[in-house]
Amino acid sequence: MATSSEPVASTPSDWIEKYLEHVRVERRLAARTVELYAFHLQALRDHAAEARLPLDRVQTAHVRRWMAQLHSAGREPRGIALVLSCWRSFYRWLGHEGLIGFNPVQDVHAPKAGKPLPKALGVDDAVRLAELYDPEADPWTEARDGAIVEVLYGCGLRVSELTGLDAQASGTARGWLDLDAGEANVLGKGSKRRIVPMGSKAAEAVRDWLAVRADCAGLATARLRDPQAAAALFISGKGLRMSSQAVWKLLRERSLKAGLAAPVHPHMLRHSFASHVLQSSSDLRAVQELLGHANIATTQVYTRLDFQHLAKAYDAAHPRAKARPENDK
Repeated sequence: MATSSEPVASTPSDWIEKYLEHVRVERRLAARTVELYAFHLQALRDHAAEARLPLDRVQTAHVRRWMAQLHSAGREPRGIALVLSCWRSFYRWLGHEGLIGFNPVQDVHAPKAGKPLPKALGVDDAVRLAELYDPEADPWTEARDGAIVEVLYGCGLRVSELTGLDAQASGTARGWLDLDAGEANVLGKGSKRRIVPMGSKAAEAVRDWLAVRADCAGLATARLRDPQAAAALFISGKGLRMSSQAVWKLLRERSLKAGLAAPVHPHMLRHSFASHVLQSSSDLRAVQELLGHANIATTQVYTRLDFQHLAKAYDAAHPRAKARPENDK
């Protein structure tokens, strides 16, 4: 049954114009979207004309070949997916109108987009952020924020694991730090517990924070209002457990204060922890355990980061580095 108010032209050369009218009038798509549809469908018409095919004779093999050409020309997977979506909708509409018997685009999919590498700080930038000290800042806030950076970078915790830490171990605590043993006991994804070693710098920063933590004026009020919040290791000035959003904000501000090129977020410190441990140890299994990844395939992304580090070191130091092809870097 036709969906348009007027009969659809039976000539394949008129189908695109009728379809564009359909999406503009009946589907009420935005003018910019209609323009993109017109552009992509004109490309379809050009491909079909070059192959001496009417639009109703286009086969799945033709569509696959044209997509391969786009990919070879450097078109990104997301862009190819948009083209396919447009063509697929066009042929679906033709099917609804009874003008074709099958959709040649139905089983054609864009190539998978490569997963972007996680952003990690260089060692020097990570150390600069961890060692930042602002003598003009509030001592209480400075001690807390410095400890947060040290624990995130020193233990590779997720921000939810960090904010879930209590000041003391207990039967109800989601996580805690054992400063004497140099360990962080955290509750990760899937409610799985793991113990992560904690370096001396992180332990020292936490001890400094605990020494001034009790000076929070709102802590007594928090004890009365929310005992669980008062038990938190990292608290706000009002004595409430730090939220993930608050940690994101303080890291952004602290990284800019440290003069880093880009704002830092909590997961960037986790990535930096993993990358730097792997660079030094080459022990992928150990990094998997430290991060709490259930599948080692999740951890293997850091081997790519590690190779980038080695490639940069090679390019900077080897006398024949300039002879390397650009696409091999």
